[in-house]
Amino acid sequence: MSESDVPESSLNDHTAESYERGLALRKAGLFKQAIEQFEKATSDPALALKAYAQIGLSQKSCDRYEEAVTAFRNALKSPGASTKDIVQILYVLGRTLESLGRIAEALEAYRWLRREDSLYRGVGERIDALSTGRSQAEQRSAQNNTKAGASQQLHAWQNLLRNTK
Repeated sequence: MSESDVPESSLNDHTAESYERGLALRKAGLFKQAIEQFEKATSDPALALKAYAQIGLSQKSCDRYEEAVTAFRNALKSPGASTKDIVQILYVLGRTLESLGRIAEALEAYRWLRREDSLYRGVGERIDALSTGRSQAEQRSAQNNTKAGASQQLHAWQNLLRNTK
């Protein structure tokens, strides 16, 4: 009997069980096994969003941030997401992108989050801090480039003076 021959209610029961097993495994710290269960649960449109979100959290717990970003983005694409779900996922997506140093993408996620719920976990302050931090980092980079350029010019002049003596 193929999966398409299984009655839908039976398939939903199976995916719900996979999701519940995944939660138990994740709670026990068995993230790889939890991810396998959550992946099975993604085949049910009613569970896809939550399953992808749990995959992302599990990947993040394993320090696999790129995979976590992919899972969180898949969760956001899932049908039937409530505003509350979207807000929570955008926040962890933003935090994960920050961990990767992908500030522009994190800001994009936070700005989307702010449109949904401007007061969620101080998102406005986080946007301000990242925007300021980014511009400060850009300024430091420009200063370092200027210093490096000046240092290179100084060495070039010193070499030129040595060679002309």
